[in-house]
Parts: sequence; structure tokens; C-alpha cells
Amino acid sequence: MTERSNKRAFAARPADPESWIKASDPRPARGGDAANFSARLTIDVTPDLRGQIKIAAFQRGVTVAEMLRELLAREFAPIEGGTP
Repeated sequence: MTERSNKRAFAARPADPESWIKASDPRPARGGDAANFSARLTIDVTPDLRGQIKIAAFQRGVTVAEMLRELLAREFAPIEGGTP
């Protein structure tokens, strides 16, 4: 019972430095201009509205984020000649 187990512990470091510092490959973008978005927007909605939004996204076969990005892009389309 004095021998150490060869099993890796939960927070064990990898044996070689390359696997320690190597970043995982980025996931490919799922489509559209989603890869271009870098800002996060937080809004407060009622639990009922949140539920309605999630159901609508599910019925359309998209994520809530994708659906809301499309909605905001339609509502706030770029204006020719500059920003409002």
C-alpha cells in the first residue's frame, strides 16, 4: 500500500512541455458572420420572454444567439454614408 498509483490525478500536469502549452485547435465557425462577432451583449428579460425566445429558436432549428444576431442585423442594417 506504499506504492503510488500510476493513474493521473485530476489536476495532474502533462509529462512533456509541448502538451502543457499547446492550445487546442479552434472550433470551426458554424456559419454566417458569427465568427466576426467579438462583443458580448447582456440584456434583462422576463422568464416568460426568455422561454418564448428559446422555443422560437428551437422551432427554427437555430441557437438563440444565431436568431438574435439575425434579428439585430435586420433591425440595425448598416446605413450608407456612415453611422447614425
